[in-house]
Amino acid sequence: MTESGVDEKSAAHEGVAETGGHQLASNSARRALDIVGDRWTLMILHLAFTSVRRFEDFQSRIGLARSLLTDRLRRMEKAGVVRRERYQDRPPRDEYVLTPMGIDLFGSALMIIRWEKRWFYDPDVIVHRLRHSCGKVFMPELHCATCDIEVVARDVTAVDGPGAGFEPPQKPRAQRRSTVARGELDPHQKMLERAIEVLGDRWTAQTIASAFGGTRRFNALQAVLGVAPNILAERLSRLVELGVLARRRYQDKPERFEYVLTPEGLDLFPLILELIRWGDRWLAGDAGPPQIIRHRPCGTVLKTRIICDQCGETVSVVSTSFDAVSDPPAR
Repeated sequence: MTESGVDEKSAAHEGVAETGGHQLASNSARRALDIVGDRWTLMILHLAFTSVRRFEDFQSRIGLARSLLTDRLRRMEKAGVVRRERYQDRPPRDEYVLTPMGIDLFGSALMIIRWEKRWFYDPDVIVHRLRHSCGKVFMPELHCATCDIEVVARDVTAVDGPGAGFEPPQKPRAQRRSTVARGELDPHQKMLERAIEVLGDRWTAQTIASAFGGTRRFNALQAVLGVAPNILAERLSRLVELGVLARRRYQDKPERFEYVLTPEGLDLFPLILELIRWGDRWLAGDAGPPQIIRHRPCGTVLKTRIICDQCGETVSVVSTSFDAVSDPPAR
């Protein structure tokens, strides 16, 4: 990948992905986002990683209609991210527990926290105050497991893997606004709202992922995503407004624009890599990963680990906790 994505050859390959009956190029990040690229799913996952398990607790903290919460939990169960466990027999009551597949999304959750903490720190958001087992409040960093250098987009290249090919796009799904306003929530129940605004819609999130794939122009993005032009236009306008993409003119007559990642947008790259890693592990099947990603500084196929920026040790679910300290992080 270049500073903003893969080379032009790979981008051109993606640009023809809609041929053959609206087939899209296989992509692990998109597969992952088809499962988690939804505001309500992200909120449920956020709470699940803070040990929330029961339907009533999810509902009271998110403020979501029972029917929509039931729908999202069923989708997550079908995908294999959560499983139901009976905790009461009379009357029967179940709780929702993260599976190994769901727990493995912790890396993606950390990269969401990292991005929002760097750009939109809020002392009222408890996950902005993660404490590592070394005893310090920390910022998670994504490093190459081989050379231990922090991974950035310009240091990564991608080529077709054994699972490269084409697949049909997911069907669109309806989304509704929450019934509880942010100001009505207890400070300890506030969500990662800026990140969810950017990532909590799969077309928005997939547009960002495609930008990292080197796709910048409207027609190419439409081909890569298989999305209706009005939906794409709205998502691009939103991402420009949010500061993730910048609209840049590349032709005067007739006037034409392309969409490039801003520094804020480029800083989402560790999240995209975590989604690819997760998708490769859990969604690639027997075919294998659609892409092979290499790390330029050490020349190896990229394998990553998330570290604590204070002690350099690997971060996991069991090595993190929440802290009451509200000192702002260093940028």
